[in-house]
Amino acid sequence: MTSATQAASVAPLIECDQLRHGYAGKQVLNGLSFQVRKGGIYGLLGKNGAGKTTTINILMGFLEPSGGRCRVLGDPSHRLRPETRRKIGLLHEGFTQHDFMTIAELEKFYRHFYPHWQPQVFAQLVQKLQVPASRRLSKLSFGQRSQVCLALVMAQRPELMILDDYSMGLDAGYRRLLLDYLHAYAREYGTTILLTSHVVQDLERLIDHMFIIQNGSLLYSAERGRFFESLRQWRFRRTPQADLLEKTDLLTSVEHIGRHSIVCSFHDEAQVRQALRQKDVALEDWQEIPLGFEDAFLSLTGKY
Repeated sequence: MTSATQAASVAPLIECDQLRHGYAGKQVLNGLSFQVRKGGIYGLLGKNGAGKTTTINILMGFLEPSGGRCRVLGDPSHRLRPETRRKIGLLHEGFTQHDFMTIAELEKFYRHFYPHWQPQVFAQLVQKLQVPASRRLSKLSFGQRSQVCLALVMAQRPELMILDDYSMGLDAGYRRLLLDYLHAYAREYGTTILLTSHVVQDLERLIDHMFIIQNGSLLYSAERGRFFESLRQWRFRRTPQADLLEKTDLLTSVEHIGRHSIVCSFHDEAQVRQALRQKDVALEDWQEIPLGFEDAFLSLTGKY
């Protein structure tokens, strides 16, 4: 294997370096940088307006960034070759498809564009709808349409799958169904998946690595397990001194609820307690509060 071939084999599937973009004078991405390597499920997380969909549009070449660099499967994102696009399965926000087609017509239409098309993958997921293949997409519920659209993406056997806000408008049952299929699919075929979602708690058991973005830049990046192992939360009785606390490099969040204050930190308990005492904060009723995935996410990005 030549050195060039070796370099290509370990190159990131997605590489964003200092991406910048804005609309009507408002900057949406402010130097966003991250890499997605082969294998695993990656979550691009952030609150509304953080820049997730703009990032997806840049990755797919729908937008050319005003600054920075973005490469997908080795190509500049705004100049993706047709052979590169065939390696990418995209499920875009809103599940836009040809609504006038039937389920059978959609499968027949799409299969000719993808050399690795897997009809059994499409059939397996669509059969769970328990509706005839002659049913038009426009006559299906939102959840049913999402299931057909995901089946179309999975049947492509893409090297890279990009799912933008796949859970929007879906009830808990459909979200769980899609998550279960995504997890099994990624493990069976080795497909690399990058997804965004507003329903953060759904991703707790799915993603392997997360990128949290805020105000258009990368706020935090970690493997899922490391995120939970290191971030901790404590509650103590509220005092006038506690009201003066603010977020710092030590405290990732500070919140006052009723008679108590709550702080989060990636540092150990002894360091946090010492820092609070130095600010004359009394630590009455001190106790650690378990953090769930959504709690941890909100401690970094804020609830408001």
